[in-house]
Amino acid sequence: MSTSSNPSKLPQRDYGSTGVKLSIIGFGGLLVSGIEQAQANRLVAESVERGVTYFDVAPTYGNAEERLGPALEPWRKGVFLACKTTERTRAGAAAELQRSLERLRTGHVDLYQLHALTDVAKDVDVAFGKGGAMEAVLEARKDGRVRFVGFSAHSVEAALAAMDRFNFDSVLFQVNYACWLKGDYGPQIMRKAREKGAARLALKTLARQKWPKDDPDRALHPKCWYQPVADPHEADLALRFTLGQPVTAAIPPGEEKLFRLALDIASRCRALSPDEEREVQSLAAQMDPLFEAR
Repeated sequence: MSTSSNPSKLPQRDYGSTGVKLSIIGFGGLLVSGIEQAQANRLVAESVERGVTYFDVAPTYGNAEERLGPALEPWRKGVFLACKTTERTRAGAAAELQRSLERLRTGHVDLYQLHALTDVAKDVDVAFGKGGAMEAVLEARKDGRVRFVGFSAHSVEAALAAMDRFNFDSVLFQVNYACWLKGDYGPQIMRKAREKGAARLALKTLARQKWPKDDPDRALHPKCWYQPVADPHEADLALRFTLGQPVTAAIPPGEEKLFRLALDIASRCRALSPDEEREVQSLAAQMDPLFEAR
């Protein structure tokens, strides 16, 4: 995987073998959920100026689509827009895609993903069955409303099963130091995706662990259902661990402070040293990972 960079912009990496390059940090739609439109406009414009070319959103992120659509409209031709569906039937996915396109003020999305595949029977089997969501997704790809097809996963079993059913352009999954090193969650998906030629997109890069019971800091991070990595040193190690894997890009948490921290780290990203790798392993051993291989 090649990485290109400009001193004033975020580095970019290849999105698989498609010929497309993406910024190594993606803009998660939760960033603009629940904020005023003017603030969303400023945040998107600043992100584009810093070199962010990859934007990811979903209908389940509150009013993120309604905010991101107008904010991204001036920049739409120069960015890569990813969206998702949690619908598992053809009719449901088709209707949800149409609503997303309208809210996002665009005629197509660059990447459309089956969102949060978790259970093989309930998610994968239904989406790929007769009258399933994949029928609507492939129809949309055929008529130009969708450029690339992917999925996001919340379990190893679902991710592997989905890749057995279809040659996806990309897989969006958790590439997180605690999940990876202590939970053994992620390496199996990574291996399979590379075998299948699918680009790898990383989630939960700045997640520490499940929220400890009655943690007073939880109120400080209303958009995080997990305990995020807020300490700058630990965040530096965590993000560099993720970007040290064969991934195209990572999406930080949907909180502006953490997103800006990730942009700063990524702009000067370098490989972990042997001492830093040992430090990350020591940190991971103390965590209660969000995801673990069963």
